[in-house]
Amino acid sequence: MAGDGLSILDAVREPGVASRPALIEDGHVTSFGELAAHVERAASSLAAQGLGPGCRAALRATCDIGTVVTFLALIELGVALVPIHPRLTDAEVRTITEDARPDLEILPFTFTGITSKKGQFFRPDPAPSTPLAILYTSGTTGRPKGAVLSRGAFAASATASEKNLGWLPDDRWLACMPLAHVGGLSIVTRCIHARRPIVLEPRFDPDAVLRAIRRERVTLLSVVPTMLRALFDADRDGILATLRLVLVGGAGAPCALLEEAAARRVLALTTYGLTEACSQVTCQPPRPAGTTEPGSGKALTGVDVRTILDTGALAEPGEVGRIQVRGPTIMSGYLAGPGEPLRTSLTEDGFFDTGDLGALDEQGRLFVHARRTDLVVTGGENVYPAEVEQTLEALPSVIRAVVFGVPDERWGQIVAAGLVLDPPDPTRAVALVVEASVRLAPHKRPRLVASVDALPLTASGKLDRARAIRELSPRLVPVPRRP
Repeated sequence: MAGDGLSILDAVREPGVASRPALIEDGHVTSFGELAAHVERAASSLAAQGLGPGCRAALRATCDIGTVVTFLALIELGVALVPIHPRLTDAEVRTITEDARPDLEILPFTFTGITSKKGQFFRPDPAPSTPLAILYTSGTTGRPKGAVLSRGAFAASATASEKNLGWLPDDRWLACMPLAHVGGLSIVTRCIHARRPIVLEPRFDPDAVLRAIRRERVTLLSVVPTMLRALFDADRDGILATLRLVLVGGAGAPCALLEEAAARRVLALTTYGLTEACSQVTCQPPRPAGTTEPGSGKALTGVDVRTILDTGALAEPGEVGRIQVRGPTIMSGYLAGPGEPLRTSLTEDGFFDTGDLGALDEQGRLFVHARRTDLVVTGGENVYPAEVEQTLEALPSVIRAVVFGVPDERWGQIVAAGLVLDPPDPTRAVALVVEASVRLAPHKRPRLVASVDALPLTASGKLDRARAIRELSPRLVPVPRRP
């Protein structure tokens, strides 16, 4: 296998590794040796079902030992994982699987369904360019796009993270988000790469996470701002202050939240990343607890970051421009049609344009001013308005829909919608949103709605989204939550 540190079967051949703890779930410790045995059995079973180099496998990726074992088994087989978020609806899952065309679907996933007695299977010697995961992220079209992340990208990301954060002998990283996200998968690959244990929490429950931190002596934690806020509200005993550091990403962290972290002696490091860059692009370096630092840190080792003006010129320090990134962690491309090459979307000099807006200061620290155009970030989950708009506009009486984010103290943002109906009937807007919600994951469902006779257009006939949001915001009414 490739000597990139991602093979669990290679890891256990190293002196002293097999006896180390690898996974901790609900107090049960699985050693690296035991984990490798599980992975061998899973790989044998999957190989017997026809999976091998170049294949793809879809998995309902929860945060548990079964998902980790399956992911590591696919790595051994040279099979690309297509993780499915457990909260997606059947229609959303179908959209992904029809595009990815996996050779095997494990939906819903059950670990016992793929285990068998230990057997033989072919272990390829993959190149760094071998696809390791295909993660779906929507663009402005609303159609989810499969970002192909290579084995080399995950290895480079793990190495860059290690150079920034370092590893201590007793480090343990807690994962409490679905492993369908690049952030969750990166925790797995970083810890396998460093031969360090992962503490698994099946879902984010503040009290359960705090108990796990105390019980398992966790030192590292990755969260989004909403999660950190909930943890602070629940932490009455100063448990979070026992962590070595907390990575905070997924959405801009409010200054008040970071100041509270410093006051609590919790070292919260802000980071900027995206799926197409295999998680982190920039990250603050460790510093003494009780202090704060502006921005989202500098580019990680091997990654170049620049900001570009609409003219194509480089932005000056402090000047806002489009954030572009380059390096070994960047995706190989987006999936295209059957038999077609990947769509790379890179500049001539190899930069990926994130679509996000930000500025670099004279020290090279990144300040993110706006996430991708029109993107709504609610509780750390990305919601792309075009995708929700298409679902709403599929209803017979909806002529046009506009979806946007409204600031919310708890979630960062919540989803809101404006509808143009035929025939006009403001009283039906709430019922229509409720009807459409069955086809949307919970975090994508509009929580507020307004009905209008028409949406404002630009001179070129396109939706004037900024004006629409200004006009709709005062008219929004709540949408009842589905049971």
